[in-house]
Parts: sequence; structure tokens; C-alpha cells
Amino acid sequence: MFYARFRPGYPKVFFDDLVRRFGLDGSGRLLDLGCGTGQLAIPLAGHVAEAVGVDPEPDMLAEAARQALAGEVGNVTWVRGGSADLPGGLGRFRLVTMGRSFHWMDREQVLGALAGMVENAGGVVIANDGCMARAVTPWQHAIEEVQHRFLGPLPQSNAGTWAEPHEAVLARSPFRDVARVVHEFERPWTVDRIIGYLYSTSLPLRRLLGDRRPAFEREITDALLAADPSGRLVEPVALQVLIAQKVS
Repeated sequence: MFYARFRPGYPKVFFDDLVRRFGLDGSGRLLDLGCGTGQLAIPLAGHVAEAVGVDPEPDMLAEAARQALAGEVGNVTWVRGGSADLPGGLGRFRLVTMGRSFHWMDREQVLGALAGMVENAGGVVIANDGCMARAVTPWQHAIEEVQHRFLGPLPQSNAGTWAEPHEAVLARSPFRDVARVVHEFERPWTVDRIIGYLYSTSLPLRRLLGDRRPAFEREITDALLAADPSGRLVEPVALQVLIAQKVS
């Protein structure tokens, strides 16, 4: 699965900060909503008694289960479902995480449902780094140029187009004690990993390319190496994290 192999994870400093803020001492429960392949649930599982990962895609859950097994993480339950299914009999939690997913949801509905699921002094964490969504380096611009040449103007996603920022929605919810934290770091890429990542996004790139896929991969490779002949491609990342604690 391209998503599991090529979607980048989160830095250790991010997890360390959550463990400290929420006192994750091996007790309590974690809900990872829109868990994908477990990039949040699996690293945090060792700091809670039980973690639950919820996602509507069975392939994602199957891969998450494989990743957990490979990492000898045995305290995660994987549940097929979406944010509209909450509370879904899942119980109560100290912490709810949403990584690169909250913008796809009915935000007020989700926060209303979570209000009855999160313990007092618990909270919600929303993390998003954009992940190459905005071209800021020459090699990222080169990718955009090749994609445009093969596909023309790309369809615009409805994700992230809310009129109100997440903070405004949180301010009207029981999770209105909000802190914004930004973790800045550099993410290294290789040509192969970039191509794999392009195939892992919500844009059905492989289907759109069809039999032009080998030519597309050759042109992406040539463009990236022209931008940086060393092949050491670095993305400056700003991981934006909203840490919203429940106000009783």
C-alpha cells in the first residue's frame, strides 16, 4: 500500500509534547479518529492502557493492524467507521487525536459527539503539516510543472476550505482551551519516496496517468535530479498542532 509505505510520520518532539501535556503515564485510553495506517495511534499506544483507531477504509485498518503487529504493539483496537458514527459505543477517552483528517469532517458534529466521550481534563489534538501541499522549494515546483504537463490543472480538493479556522470552531465547543504549537523541522526525501508519496494522496494519480505512468515517473525523476543532482531533497516542514483541552 502506497499510503503506508510513503506517507511521512510525525517527529518525536510532537509525541513527547503530547505525553507531557496530557500526563500519558500508561493509563487511560486514546482515540485516533481517521487513523489511517496508525501513524498516531501506534506511537502513542505505549503511553496509554488502550488505544482505539477508527477509519472508514478497511484497507487502511488492515495495514494499521499489520504495522502494529510488526511493532509488537498489542493494545490497539481497530474499528471501521467514520466521524459521523460517533459516539458509536466506543467509551470514554483521555485523548482524541486527528492527524491530517479534521478538515474532512463535520467539525461541529464531531466536537459535539466528543464532548461526551472525553474525560474531564482530557482533550483533542488536531495535527496537520500540509505535507508538500505548498511548493516552497525548486524541486517541489518542478513536481508541479511535470504534473501540470501530464494532467493539466489539477482538481481542487474541498478539504481545508472551511470559512472558519479550526480555532473558531473549537472556541464554541467544550474544547475551547486551545493552544497552538508549531514544530518546525526538515524532512528528507528521495526520488523514489517522492514518487511513492504522489501515488499515496487522495488524487487518483495512477488511474489518471494510465499507461503514461512510466513516462511520468521518468520525467519526475529527471526534473528532481535537475533541481538537485545529489538527489538529497529536503522539505521544510511546519507541523501545526492545535491542543484543545476540555473545559468542564
